[in-house]
Amino acid sequence: MSEQVAGAPRDQATYRHADGVPRSTDGVLRSADGVLWFAARGAWGPLAVTALSAVVCSAAALATPAVLAAAVDGVLAGEGGRAAWLLASLLAVTVCADLVLALAGAATAASATSALRLRYVTHVLTLGASGARAHPVGELTNRLVNNTATVASVPLTLLSLATGLLTSAGGIVALLVTDWWTGVAFLAAVPVAAIITRVFVTRLSGLYGRYQEAQGRLAARLTEALAGIRTIRASGTAEREITRVLAPLADLSGAGHGLWRAQARGVWQLALLLPLVEVLVLAVAGLGLLDGRLEPGQLLSVAGYTALGLGLLGQIDGLTGLANARSAARRVAEVLALPSPAPGTRPLPAGPGALSFRGVTVIRADAVLLDGIDLEIPAGALTAVVGRSGAGKTTLALLAGRLTDPDRGTVLLDGHDLADVHPDALRDAVAYAFERPVLLGGDLASAIGYGDPGLDREAVRRAARAAYVDEVVLRLPHGYETPADAAPLSGGELQRLGLARALVRRPRLTVLDDATSSLDTVTEAQVTRTLVAGMRGSTRLVVAHRATTAARADLVVWLDSGRIRAQGTHQDLWRHPDYRTLFSPTPEPPAPEPPAPEAISGGVAGKEDPWPARP
Repeated sequence: MSEQVAGAPRDQATYRHADGVPRSTDGVLRSADGVLWFAARGAWGPLAVTALSAVVCSAAALATPAVLAAAVDGVLAGEGGRAAWLLASLLAVTVCADLVLALAGAATAASATSALRLRYVTHVLTLGASGARAHPVGELTNRLVNNTATVASVPLTLLSLATGLLTSAGGIVALLVTDWWTGVAFLAAVPVAAIITRVFVTRLSGLYGRYQEAQGRLAARLTEALAGIRTIRASGTAEREITRVLAPLADLSGAGHGLWRAQARGVWQLALLLPLVEVLVLAVAGLGLLDGRLEPGQLLSVAGYTALGLGLLGQIDGLTGLANARSAARRVAEVLALPSPAPGTRPLPAGPGALSFRGVTVIRADAVLLDGIDLEIPAGALTAVVGRSGAGKTTLALLAGRLTDPDRGTVLLDGHDLADVHPDALRDAVAYAFERPVLLGGDLASAIGYGDPGLDREAVRRAARAAYVDEVVLRLPHGYETPADAAPLSGGELQRLGLARALVRRPRLTVLDDATSSLDTVTEAQVTRTLVAGMRGSTRLVVAHRATTAARADLVVWLDSGRIRAQGTHQDLWRHPDYRTLFSPTPEPPAPEPPAPEAISGGVAGKEDPWPARP
């Protein structure tokens, strides 16, 4: 089992329905519009400053033509001093407002991106394994990196469109007030521009969706290929994988060329329309100047207000960005709409670690992984779960620490429903060791103590000694300070570090999913002695694939097609031929159990107690 992250921050947006199925109560984030609103709300402070600056810039832009006209007429009349000073002051205000607008706009985009990505990551971590089943890792990453940034640009885009609309509308009104003939000439072109813009935006929306979906498929395939790069090189299938990874390029290219063609068509139509409108309005204004209807300064103001009014017809970039962002928001909303487990709120009282499964059924993608499981795991026992691939062993292990939830039934630890227990209390009580552990936290010492930063170095070393990995770490040039992502570790050494990470927490329940599969025979025997006797008194649930592990267990649970076929000791079950074939095509009798080392109170294999009582 690959390691899954659990115990994410509590998601207030979910609750548990009476039938036990988690539901989302945050209906806002289940739609594209809700995601867009959430991004705007996440940048509320800097967005307010940006909006205020934008309004000042819009007001200054509307005032500039009138002030300029007054200054020109004043100069021509020999009285332009006051108007000139007013114009200079207005330009200074505009420059200052533009500067604040740029700085606040950058802060708005950063705040919106941060808020949306934090919510997205929190939700994905809360989903755990179900998120990876719903979307490939590469697809989830693409939505996190690319789509959230696109969505975060929406507050600024909408603000730009709103202030642009306000400025353009004010310009048109001022144009009508200055000279209604020029205003009528301008308004004659508005319906044509509106039709062109609507068709353009509608066409772009679908094309952006296709483009982003192709990007996501490409990212997902590349991530899969990178994860299996050693297998690809060993099998000599690099060319085949390159072809598979790049297959979505055809759709990406088709959508991209479609976007270019749509943009070219819309842009040249508007690029042709806008100058024609401006020429028409200025021609009418020029005739008005010849007729004496307009003053020279008014001609300048008509030109200025015409330019502002044309901004209404030139919002094509903003509308294009909005279409792109809505498509990205739909992709983000698809992930945020996935129901996450409702976190519990109750503490977990002290207990010996008895684990119970009552009527547990798990269904994923219409496949029944576990079917009506009733199982009692005694406190302090070493229980091995065996079965063929696909029997439901890993699912049972995930349920034990609530890394996933059952569709029906309940899982209890010391009589308490895991669904009611607060995640922090559950993480303190249950520890996991995975087949392919991921080392997080920085250096190796932090990786072993991950999740409990208060642990001292000696506690970390005791756990490492118990997992028989202390000598391995000390042989490294930097010892426990070796960066985890740079440590040259074998698969077995990595598994022992993962086991040490579980042991250092001294939980009441330890779950190991084939966590010793990469160990050699001698090391496995040493680690098994730790599990059997060194951890005596702590409940251990081990997904086992080796007969030697099952032989040393107090209880063996035999799963077959999601159901418990039998349970008992390894010696009792060994009489069944089907059970023997689980471990070897030509089974041999189980090896005799080695002498048991001292229990946790007396140390491991003659060594000092690796887990003294926690203060």
